[in-house]
Amino acid sequence: MKKLIRGAAVCLVAVLTLSACGEESSGDEKNPLAGGGKSGTVTVGGANFPESNLLGEIYAQALEAKGVKVTRKFNIGAREVYYDQVVKGGISVMPEYNGALLTTSVDKTSTAATTADINAALKAKLPSSVEILDSSQAEDKDSVTVNPQTAAKYNLKSIADLKPVAKDLVIAGPSEFKTRQQGLVGLKKVYALEFKKFQPFDAGAQATLVKLLTENKIQAADLFTTDPTIQQNKLVVLEDPENVFSAQNVTPLVNKAAVDDKAKAALNAVSAKLTTQDLLDMMKRIAIDKDDQEEVAKDWLQKSGLV
Repeated sequence: MKKLIRGAAVCLVAVLTLSACGEESSGDEKNPLAGGGKSGTVTVGGANFPESNLLGEIYAQALEAKGVKVTRKFNIGAREVYYDQVVKGGISVMPEYNGALLTTSVDKTSTAATTADINAALKAKLPSSVEILDSSQAEDKDSVTVNPQTAAKYNLKSIADLKPVAKDLVIAGPSEFKTRQQGLVGLKKVYALEFKKFQPFDAGAQATLVKLLTENKIQAADLFTTDPTIQQNKLVVLEDPENVFSAQNVTPLVNKAAVDDKAKAALNAVSAKLTTQDLLDMMKRIAIDKDDQEEVAKDWLQKSGLV
């Protein structure tokens, strides 16, 4: 969900005004999507939220460690802005979330939920100019998250455990959560959940949701799983055994003509090492400790033996 809604207004402004968003640009200094970088370089993109740009920086440094020339174009916008640029070659490499990529840009009717099924669908239906590389174990996805007192009171470990008690609980999330299959619609259909109340918020209100959870003004919320404040506040992400929330593995999307086998191997090596816990740890450093993403990326690559 977040890949659809996060920063949509920013993206629209960027498209209409062609304002500078990228950290580096080649050609048109005012358009982060202009051109694909100098000849012989790989252009690594990043969307308009910190985790995407961190992943782009990891990809960029991993490529540079193998002697690949890299141009960075971060803070581009949402998928509606950058996807066509990867297809057309304006961006060579983009960190993606496989489930969201499938259902927003490739096949909106898809019901694939597992990593294997999602990737099979992507490989079958992506335009011929692009491909996905290996998916990592790392995921960042929607969740039903509860505060610790609610988890303890009702012995909650799984979304299925909510069935007898949901009627007593207030759940909150982005307004779209009410009408989406990966939201209240799916929770009712799959788990037969009827909550006492749904409290909608604007997109990007994750910090507000966390605050309300910790104050027990709401008991459950749609939170994104790599938000470091989940751990910081000892919130409980409930397991989703029926896969209402599809897999969202971090996966490189590449323009085939722009990356060679050496570059693909470097990106696949990142995927082979990256875990969800790594994302959590790195996002804590960025969101809470305020460390620079370049240093965070470098430290992870060194720890993982990739540079």
